[in-house]
Amino acid sequence: MSERQQTTFTLPGTGITLNRMGYGAMQLAGPHVFGPPKDRAMAVTVLRDAVAWGVDHIDTSDFYGPHITNQILHEALHPYSGLTIVTKVGGRRGPAGEWLPAQEPAELVQGVHDNLRNLGVDVLDVVNLRVWGGVSSPTEGSIAERFEALAKLQQQGLIRHLGLSNVTAKQVEEALTIAPVVGVQNQYNLASREDDALIDSLAVKGIAYVPFFPLGGFTPLQSSTLSDVAARLNATPMQVALSWLLHRSPNVLLIPGTSSVVHLRENLAAAELVLPKNELQELDGIGALAKQ
Repeated sequence: MSERQQTTFTLPGTGITLNRMGYGAMQLAGPHVFGPPKDRAMAVTVLRDAVAWGVDHIDTSDFYGPHITNQILHEALHPYSGLTIVTKVGGRRGPAGEWLPAQEPAELVQGVHDNLRNLGVDVLDVVNLRVWGGVSSPTEGSIAERFEALAKLQQQGLIRHLGLSNVTAKQVEEALTIAPVVGVQNQYNLASREDDALIDSLAVKGIAYVPFFPLGGFTPLQSSTLSDVAARLNATPMQVALSWLLHRSPNVLLIPGTSSVVHLRENLAAAELVLPKNELQELDGIGALAKQ
């Protein structure tokens, strides 16, 4: 049997210890993460239940909606006692919901102030610089000017800690020459394994790695191996996929999102699932096949 996984992780240089299973608030907005949700009261319930069931960090952004997800967070959980709220800047929404870059320093500053206003706080716990470019394969290039803009806001007391999203290993190293980085948020899951080396290098540095699209994103994970393992363990395939991520490395934190209380409970239960060694090896093979 595999050993039960470490259940918490301390963000470097912060003293903040988090349960490794968190919650991603993106799905609380309307279809395609644009406009209001169909059932705002249910969105509030999901957030409050998540916290009641042990979630102590929530991932969000003011360009979800836009503004709506943060406003729902404020309604449901303000003043966020015992919670760490992680947000991101670097994007905006067009009039029809288009995802557009907002990477200029002035736009990043505006994004921080939008988050402050809609979350109803004087300082943001963690702000990730979301670098625009490819998702599964982030685009190389200097991020110094952008990260420096956020570091200045940190020095002004508007941000406690900084992170990165959708970045390469070189960009992580560049950012570290400017200010400490507490976490990196990139696409990663059973079938999308491009960041294997980055996860390991961040683990050595004690930096958190937070996979987005942990269940495959807009194209959900589908694998006969995953389904077979789940059936043997009396779990759902998505629970197994989340548990595999927790087994992958102790610096991995998860933020699966849902607008359903039922799915929320299922996701959180994945933290209690122990994957035996043989099953872990089978699941590892999914990523190997995807690379072929």
